[in-house]
Amino acid sequence: MSMSNYPLPNPNAQTKMYWDGCAQGELRYQRCASCGHVQLFARSLCEQCQSTQLEWNTSARKGTVLTFTTVYRAPLPVFKEMLPYVIAIVDMDEGFRVMANALPQVQQGPLAIGARVQIGFTDVHGMALPVLQQLLEAGQ
Repeated sequence: MSMSNYPLPNPNAQTKMYWDGCAQGELRYQRCASCGHVQLFARSLCEQCQSTQLEWNTSARKGTVLTFTTVYRAPLPVFKEMLPYVIAIVDMDEGFRVMANALPQVQQGPLAIGARVQIGFTDVHGMALPVLQQLLEAGQ
């Protein structure tokens, strides 16, 4: 896979804390101290009340699959060698959503809407990206 072709995120001053967390194995999110709203994507303002009183928190990385799909046709040539792959949207226990690819061992398991999963990280050209790392037992 050529690094120049892979569409990696481009961290900036607002998102640096998030991507630094990923590199350290932490899934970080923002919580508004004014209204309590939770947001994954780093912003300078709360998307709910526009307050600047945002605090960084670390997720337990557990959530429930809202939906998922298996991709059989690569949207870009660089993804062809990954086919087929699963992308899921996960409702995290802290109140935000994550979209992530599922690791092969998760894809081969009983992945289903409502399944409990844990988010982990995988290295892509030196950048840690969130992935569905494992299926959890019911009640976890």
